[in-house]
Amino acid sequence: MNRLVKWLAMIGMASLMAAAGAAGTAERGTSEEAVALVKKAIAFYKANGMEKTAAEINGKTGMFESKDLYLFVAPVAPGPVTAHGANAKLVGKELGDLRDVDGVYFTRRFREVAGKEGKGWVDYKWPNAKSGALEAKSTYVERVDNVYFACGVYKAGK
Repeated sequence: MNRLVKWLAMIGMASLMAAAGAAGTAERGTSEEAVALVKKAIAFYKANGMEKTAAEINGKTGMFESKDLYLFVAPVAPGPVTAHGANAKLVGKELGDLRDVDGVYFTRRFREVAGKEGKGWVDYKWPNAKSGALEAKSTYVERVDNVYFACGVYKAGK
């Protein structure tokens, strides 16, 4: 009888872990959702200006968050972060020398892509804002005026 109880408990735990894994995957934003969130923020910015847009992003009202997606805004020229939906401590800080674990200067790449191409994707590794785990991330960057709006997707298992 003890073996049966242990076996049923193991099956139950395995089911819970599988469900948790599936739920975690469902909570991941997609590339399409990241682009849509950036476009939504740009439209809001054009209608309301940077002060209100930054306040919405920094205030975490939910307007510019979805699943594990969040926005950030910074100038195309080197300068301090204007808004950051996951870490308010980064607002006002210059992050041009920030590198990932592989040595990629990804904030420089954000400015490069925004300045030269106007929009595009940048790949690097960054801690997941929800789980804290280091993960591969791809961030969509789009320039408007002298700033860029950005939103990244975490790539599970990479």
